Amino acid sequence: MSARTLPLLFLNLGGEMLYILDQRLRAQSIPGEKARKDEWTDVDRKRVMNDIITTMFNKKFMEELFKPQELYSKKALRTVYDRLAHASIMRLNQASMDKLYDLMTMAFKYQVLLCPRPKDILLITFNHLDAIRDFVRDAPSILNQVDETFRQLIEMYTPLSAGEFQLIRQTLLIFFQDMHIRVSIFLKDKVQNCNGRFVLPISGPVPWGTEIPGLIRMFNHNGDEVKRTKFTTDGNYVIPQREGSFDLYGDRVLKLGTNMYSVSRPVETHMAGSSKSLASHAKENIAPNPLAKEEMNFLARLIGGLEMKEAGGNETGFRLNLFTTDEEEEHAALTRPEELSYKVISIEATQESARQEELARILGELEVAEPRAGSTAKGEDLLALMDGL
Repeated sequence: MSARTLPLLFLNLGGEMLYILDQRLRAQSIPGEKARKDEWTDVDRKRVMNDIITTMFNKKFMEELFKPQELYSKKALRTVYDRLAHASIMRLNQASMDKLYDLMTMAFKYQVLLCPRPKDILLITFNHLDAIRDFVRDAPSILNQVDETFRQLIEMYTPLSAGEFQLIRQTLLIFFQDMHIRVSIFLKDKVQNCNGRFVLPISGPVPWGTEIPGLIRMFNHNGDEVKRTKFTTDGNYVIPQREGSFDLYGDRVLKLGTNMYSVSRPVETHMAGSSKSLASHAKENIAPNPLAKEEMNFLARLIGGLEMKEAGGNETGFRLNLFTTDEEEEHAALTRPEELSYKVISIEATQESARQEELARILGELEVAEPRAGSTAKGEDLLALMDGL
């Protein structure tokens, strides 16, 4: 596995999260002069987006993220996104947060599967950051944070070889391999089957620097071409006109990673299979994890760089529903298997240092062991301990 995959995974999933939240906030926004106190306005939407992006691109947070390290479990990463989604006045209940994470992961998985060459994963990341830049174009200080991350990406990833990008792509595909959640957008566009698996096209542009399939060349020992043989293909291929730009600003050419919610489309997910298959999907979350202590150390470092936006005065958090109606959200919460539930970690920024020290002490005392009958592994109930900090 590649030790340089984590920043790309985090930034692309974060970009998809921001696309979805922006779309849903716009759909539920009420004109400011008509809105009641408990209703969303466009001012609230901008505030939420700015707060989340500020937290996401926090300097210390990015420094930890860009250190070479292996990927951690889906549960560990999911905890970070729970934290991010609640970094402003917005509040999501469990069912909506589950749905948000499902949409994020399946969208990026599809993009990784479709990228013509492994290096194009970097262009997908740049497309996400270009869109995030647009979200905060009126906030220069936040824009500078995004641009600094952009520069880090260029410095770290553009010198990598094709083989290193191939290893990054394989690491991402291993992370996503057991996730087959049905998404309505993909089902309607017929790019996903009813079992949640994607349908990959056999036509389209070939990778930059390659030729259209259909010709075999044979060479002698001197390297001279001695024979050509043509063959027919089932696909309809085209050569891309130019390579996408890997600069801070430029035409990425590749459209993967752009905002597919920019037009009005439903974003509901449909869970594939029965509750039994869903339990299988969550197997990683309930099985003893031999890397639990390392994963939680990773979380402690990341969470240490995040600041929770507390509601000031009498201000209360606004609830965002990712379902069409409240009834659908309630039904999803009732039918969701218990093992797929996650908790949100709340740490007050004013007591950050003391809480981190206490967290580090608890982490240092943890020992990962096989659970006895009727008990749970310490690594699995650590989130409950963290809730009490």
